[in-house]
Amino acid sequence: MTKKTNTLVARQPADSLPSRRQALGVIGALGAFGAMVMLSCGEDDSGGGTTTPDSGTGVVDPGFWATGGTAAMTAASTYPDPFAAGLGTTCALLCEATLGPCYAETLERKDISEGHDGLPVRLVFLVVDETCKPIPGASVDIWHAAPEGLYSGEDASTFCTADDPSATSARWFRGVQTTDANGRVEFDTCFPGWYSSRTIHIHFTVRLNGEEYVTSQLVFDDALNDDIIGTQPLYKERGPRDTTNATDNVVSAESAPDYMLQTQRMSDGAMLAWKTLVIRSSLSNAACQMPGGGGGGPGGPPPGGDGGVRPPRGDGGMGPPPGWDGGTAP
Repeated sequence: MTKKTNTLVARQPADSLPSRRQALGVIGALGAFGAMVMLSCGEDDSGGGTTTPDSGTGVVDPGFWATGGTAAMTAASTYPDPFAAGLGTTCALLCEATLGPCYAETLERKDISEGHDGLPVRLVFLVVDETCKPIPGASVDIWHAAPEGLYSGEDASTFCTADDPSATSARWFRGVQTTDANGRVEFDTCFPGWYSSRTIHIHFTVRLNGEEYVTSQLVFDDALNDDIIGTQPLYKERGPRDTTNATDNVVSAESAPDYMLQTQRMSDGAMLAWKTLVIRSSLSNAACQMPGGGGGGPGGPPPGGDGGVRPPRGDGGMGPPPGWDGGTAP
């Protein structure tokens, strides 16, 4: 995979689906997040919710969420290290989930928002193996929907962009970074929006030496989702979501706590969200499927191996869009 700052990174094909125009007359409905593996390393990272990363951080909760995108992260230099307390000695692998149909070309960068408005979020990931040993030099590739519920990229399925020009002409909320000597990587982004049939989620893939080790999805606590959707600009205008962690078709209610980001509100109103990602120490080790959800494969070979976008594989874990009747595109 190409890794050049602010240049396109070689893509994996996104599974194609029926055009969003076949199903939607408006953007709101869409507008209305291998061997995978993820963690439970020590008690502090075995689940999600709003928590304190380190009891000695001294972060003062301002009592409100910021808006205005990543430009509002005025106290970013003071954000605590959520992994400062260590991981313990038990790092458990979890299982793979579908790539989904919305993967597209990405960029190597920390701030993936492209100036988009929304609730600012600092995402912090720590990549380790089953012995809890940090993995330097691993690439972490993430992508998620904008607050409006659309994905970006002219090369993404129209199911994901609704063919909206503001989405197809951008590449917001996509990015890849390489872990440092401590196995850590950070992204600055905005809280994802929802779309019909899916809980709020973030996709990720971890690669090491060009080989894919993890493709899966992360979720947020439902109480946090409801708070943001019910009160925050851009999010509240779209009304309540139709799918929660309890009813999602990819991340089951039973497995959601293991795939949940931990979060804390920072002194500037931004969100700090973090997760340890545990990958197999060897690709020869057996992989497993995320239990209870509508998981799928990691998405197949990169372009050139199959001539481009592959035929649909089911629904890619997305579920049918509202109003979809299997008709022919206009």
